[in-house]
Amino acid sequence: MKIYNINENIPFCEAQGLAICFQAYADNSPSEEILSIGFNNNSGYIYIALENGVQICSMLGQGVEYIVTDYRNGEEYFFDTYKEALSYISISLTDED
Repeated sequence: MKIYNINENIPFCEAQGLAICFQAYADNSPSEEILSIGFNNNSGYIYIALENGVQICSMLGQGVEYIVTDYRNGEEYFFDTYKEALSYISISLTDED
C-alpha cells in the first residue's frame, strides 16, 4: 500500500476525512485490498483507493463519497453509496464496446 501527500502532521480536516473514509471502509469493504491512501492536492479529497476500482473519499472532513474512474476515458463517476459504485463497475465497466 502506498501513501501519497500525507506526512507526519495531518491537518485537522484531512484527519477527520481520513477517519470518515476508514469508517466507511470498515463498514463496507473490510476485506478489499487497499492500493493507496492519500490526499489529492488538485481536488482536495482525502482518499482510500481499493483494488476493486472504488475510491472512498472525503473533502474537508465532510461525508464520504465513492468514486469510480472509467479506465477507458478517464471520466470520474461519483456515488453516494459503496453499493452503487460496485454496481456501476459490474454493469458499466465490464461491458465491451
